[in-house]
Amino acid sequence: MSACYKKLWKLLIDKDLKKKDLAKIANISNYTVTKLTRGENVTTDVLGKICKALDCGVEDIMEFVAEE
Repeated sequence: MSACYKKLWKLLIDKDLKKKDLAKIANISNYTVTKLTRGENVTTDVLGKICKALDCGVEDIMEFVAEE
């Protein structure tokens, strides 16, 4: 299984935010945002910072999908 962050990108669009805005308000690096864009693994600490910054739950920003 792999992580899919499509929900996060949709949420950013809905809140009229850009990826650089996410990095700033969640206090995460641009490198971490790039990892999210590529669907790579990030720590639960990062996910927690994003959820706190966007006032949402982890289920609102990601899901696990089966690899084909």
